Amino acid sequence: MAMVLIIDDAAFSRRMIRKFLQVDGYEIIEASNGLEGLEMVYNHKPNCVLVDLLMPDMNGFEFLKAIQDKELEIPTIIISADIQEGARNQSYNLGAVNFINKPPKENELRKAVQQVLNTKE
Repeated sequence: MAMVLIIDDAAFSRRMIRKFLQVDGYEIIEASNGLEGLEMVYNHKPNCVLVDLLMPDMNGFEFLKAIQDKELEIPTIIISADIQEGARNQSYNLGAVNFINKPPKENELRKAVQQVLNTKE
């Protein structure tokens, strides 16, 4: 089964996203910031990453840049309350495959993850 990494400093957001995705049977791992998330990427090699933009230690933009610099090809979906077009564009420029506004709608989130994982298989 596919592994999904959720990176968000808000435990509530991680729990909500986990609940939405467990319905589809994914193995879920979590990190509370980008640095921790990067370590999880190296150690667990997830099939998909869901990442918030605004976090301590390493934000979502820095996380995207780090995986881009290491040439790691992991489909990454941004889940953020930042609704500015500039943030969305910067995310896509750094390699994000999708951008979902917080709070995510269950159907939208599940569909986005399914699309990413179906194209990888």
